[in-house]
Amino acid sequence: MRASDSEFRLLVVVPDADRRGSLAATLSLAGYTVTAVATGTAAVRLLRGREVDLVVVDTDIPDVQELARVRPAIAARPPVLCIASCDQVHTIVPEIGAGVEDYVTKPCRPAELLARVRVLLRDRTPARVQVLRYGDLRLDEAACRAWRGDRQLRVTPAEYRLLRHLLRHPGQVLSKEQLAWHVWTEPRGGNAIERLVSRLRLKVDEAGPPLIQTRRGFGYCLGESAAVRA
Repeated sequence: MRASDSEFRLLVVVPDADRRGSLAATLSLAGYTVTAVATGTAAVRLLRGREVDLVVVDTDIPDVQELARVRPAIAARPPVLCIASCDQVHTIVPEIGAGVEDYVTKPCRPAELLARVRVLLRDRTPARVQVLRYGDLRLDEAACRAWRGDRQLRVTPAEYRLLRHLLRHPGQVLSKEQLAWHVWTEPRGGNAIERLVSRLRLKVDEAGPPLIQTRRGFGYCLGESAAVRA
């Protein structure tokens, strides 16, 4: 079990020297041990030689395909957090593969980046909390089951992944694109998420106050506020 954030090792892969230094400084000040490189080739070489808990990749690196090609053969296979422009979310990000656990879009705000890093590293902590809760809604990550009060929810794998991501970010408005990535690890049309949210909402909100809220034009959130539904 890690004693502090300083025991988490982060690998930052950013081509621009100034942005690489700024990002490394932000993460270092937050208490993480950071190594920063400029290319996918350098990242692969480092990953083969030392333990890393999380890789933060700017998708503007010139050889992003090299990292995507070699990463599956690396024994530890640490999770990847991508920093991408909006158009890269649908093109370059999927090329890196299933190891991409999350992404942030440019311009990247330090507070948002640090929040995403903390969530991903929480999953790397051996003593992590296995049960996510919001009110009388709970999800057991070890058993892959969910309940509303005493009633177990019969959810599909896609509904489970959607609910888990909402529970990890209570009160936070999540876009359809973000939710699609976490459910399917690839871009999907907005209608796919709308249908999935509707099915999950019927199960979650059947026996209690509505918890899955819609913010028109923005996305969805888990909360009890009187948001307008779709």
